[in-house]
Amino acid sequence: MVEIKSLQFRYDEGDFFLKIDHLKVAQRERVAIVGPSGSGKTTLLNLIAGIMIPRSGQIVINEVEISALHDSVRRDFRIANIGLVFQEFELLEYLNVLDNILLPFRINRTLRLNREAREHAAVLADSVGIGNKLARYANHLSQGERQRVAVCRALVVNPTLLLVDEPTGNLDAVNKHRVLDSLFDCANKHDATLIAVTHDHDILDRFQRVIDFKQFYAHADSAS
Repeated sequence: MVEIKSLQFRYDEGDFFLKIDHLKVAQRERVAIVGPSGSGKTTLLNLIAGIMIPRSGQIVINEVEISALHDSVRRDFRIANIGLVFQEFELLEYLNVLDNILLPFRINRTLRLNREAREHAAVLADSVGIGNKLARYANHLSQGERQRVAVCRALVVNPTLLLVDEPTGNLDAVNKHRVLDSLFDCANKHDATLIAVTHDHDILDRFQRVIDFKQFYAHADSAS
């Protein structure tokens, strides 16, 4: 499902350096990534999603080398196939909850925004406890509510790959389990692969594999 080979990445400034000789995540696998802040966990999600491009190496998703695609093709592939939950949520403040959830349908011409999509968005919102807030604007939501909107937006296109960055970071115990249940239910229903970055060790037992990311990070001056 996801395979990374001979990847090297560094930012233009600073001493951050990420090197992954080989990492493979199978279809339907549920993987949690842990590690210290600054070790590159979020960077990895952005590389897999095609938001960033490695300096060298390959990233292959469903037999598509996403790291080799042109910008616009890579963007369309991401929107149609990958559900992303950003650490900062990335909601549009001028849109209400429903329209934020449905945003992928408005920015990708291959997705059809119809009644079925709207009903699906409403069901997802209800499953995480924000079904009564569909008309509320994003700037009137709590951090926990914003996080749940971001999760629903990631799930609404029924993606084959879910990439989630700290999905439970702002949630109380009840809503933490609601969100996790929704993520795992979606993954199970659509045979999706789930990769989650987390500092919450209380949820690790729900995953099939845990990767400690500190093994991949090095300072640039020590990198070969």
